[in-house]
Amino acid sequence: MAHEALIAELLRLPRAVRMRRLRGFDEEQRRALQWHWRLWAREAQIAPEGDWRLWLVMAGRGFGKTRAGAEWVREAAEHDPQARIALVGATLAEARSVMVEGESGVLAVSPPGMGPVFEPSLRRLSWPNGAQATLYSALEPESLRGPQQSHAWCDEIGKWDHAGGRAERAWDNLRLGLRLGAAPRTLATTTPRAVPLLQRLLAEPGAVRSGGPTEENCEYLPDDFIEAMRAAYGGSLLARQELDGVLVLDRPGALWSRSLLERCREAGPDPRAPRQARGEGDPGIRRMVVAVDPPAGTQGDACGIVVAALYADGIARVLADCSTEGASPEQWARAVAGAAQHWQADRVVAEANQGGAMVASVLRAADCALPLRLVHASRGKTARAEPVAALYEAGKVRHHGMFARLEDQLCGLLPGGRYEGPGRSPDRADALVWALSELMLARRAEPRVLTF
Repeated sequence: MAHEALIAELLRLPRAVRMRRLRGFDEEQRRALQWHWRLWAREAQIAPEGDWRLWLVMAGRGFGKTRAGAEWVREAAEHDPQARIALVGATLAEARSVMVEGESGVLAVSPPGMGPVFEPSLRRLSWPNGAQATLYSALEPESLRGPQQSHAWCDEIGKWDHAGGRAERAWDNLRLGLRLGAAPRTLATTTPRAVPLLQRLLAEPGAVRSGGPTEENCEYLPDDFIEAMRAAYGGSLLARQELDGVLVLDRPGALWSRSLLERCREAGPDPRAPRQARGEGDPGIRRMVVAVDPPAGTQGDACGIVVAALYADGIARVLADCSTEGASPEQWARAVAGAAQHWQADRVVAEANQGGAMVASVLRAADCALPLRLVHASRGKTARAEPVAALYEAGKVRHHGMFARLEDQLCGLLPGGRYEGPGRSPDRADALVWALSELMLARRAEPRVLTF
């Protein structure tokens, strides 16, 4: 009884005061209280009070979304022996490795002797009181057609496969099956991405929302994690999305959209390693280029440098953004030469409108011995970018990894020659356009048989 009274007393305290009290307890006392999630959780990690059907937790990386979801599932199962819970991940592998077996998954947050039994072959968790949870993949929308549920936790809905409306079909089939119990409920946790499903949920009447930036969970993150992430993503719009937990919406009419880039993002074997480091399973590179959009002058403007390759499967892959800012001609030329050597590139493609002879001489001075092709911009940036954007729409380009500043610039290119992205000029985007134009759109002489 004294234990319950202590918990009730602590819960009445503001969180900051409560955490100071908890840190003052000895190790044995803290261990006795570690399974009482509401003592340790932040307000945004606890299910809201009242009557709701959808709770959306949209927050930055490392915010504690997975822990919030796992604890919500645990609480639902422990309080309702009739609970039938759907655990839906982007894939079955992710549902198992993150939602169930992860460091913040359902098994890890369950007290010894009170947790569920996991049967991987049946994709099922069974609690001692009779509650059950089943794993599903958003890649298989039809698997959610038929089963009835009382609760559902959908993790990282922003990264579900949105090709052909698959993510929305999975969501619809799930929600149509939520018809057990007096008040079926769904929790969706995600890092914000401007995809159709998430925008739809944000507009859903009656939905409750919580979330926040990565920094809110700093006490449970490595000391240098936030600093490293801020340094990597800087002030980019992607940092607003991935770290601040803010949904970055597309500009109307932009040639590239966030959802388009997400559809083109590729997982699987990393194709970004230099060719000499590649192992078995590589789809085979036909050509590798480093494209350069040189600065307009010698005052240290940004220099766009993008590495891309055409593979034997007919897909062009963007592999690296090596762009430099505030670099002298000698510095950016060395960056180009270094990228070409590292990636074992076949050719360097450089825009020569700002002085072809100067670009060539600077690159040669940096020991860039690769074949150099100087290209001249006879059309505006947007006009050059439109056929490249069409390649993305056709599924012929992939991004392996996230290129925050490059993608921000792509989403700022609009028809009519307008640019409304970060910086004065889309230097990174322009380099990408030159790279993909060289790989996919350049006209090449085809061998012909002449008859007489």
